[in-house]
Amino acid sequence: MENCIFCKIIKGELPSYKIYEDEHNLAFLDINPTTEGHTLVVPKQHFVNFEDIPEEELKKTILIVKKIGKKLKDGLGVESYNVCENNDLAAGQLIPHIHFHLIPRHGNDNLKPWPQTSYSEGRAEEVLKKIKIN
Repeated sequence: MENCIFCKIIKGELPSYKIYEDEHNLAFLDINPTTEGHTLVVPKQHFVNFEDIPEEELKKTILIVKKIGKKLKDGLGVESYNVCENNDLAAGQLIPHIHFHLIPRHGNDNLKPWPQTSYSEGRAEEVLKKIKIN
């Protein structure tokens, strides 16, 4: 994709702080990190979102996400990390090339990923009927 920022990073047309690279995936530091070490993992092939990426490619990518997560814990000494994939614009996906965020976390960092609510009486059952598989 010619105007995709991630495709330009993959091709070496834009600079990045590469953490990992193989023939299928690239991992690099986010230039606007939530916390120090915030890393993006992207497949080298251009896929728009979670539904677009073929399962075999997704498997390759998620294994790299796991590898990078362990390295964040070992290398930075962080307690935990969030793995996030913002799927499409309304969910916060700013670049339409599937990517996974790994955000290092410490117990006292006060980051709250999203607010929680509750279902009104009977609403959970209504939602369940619409999305249940099997």
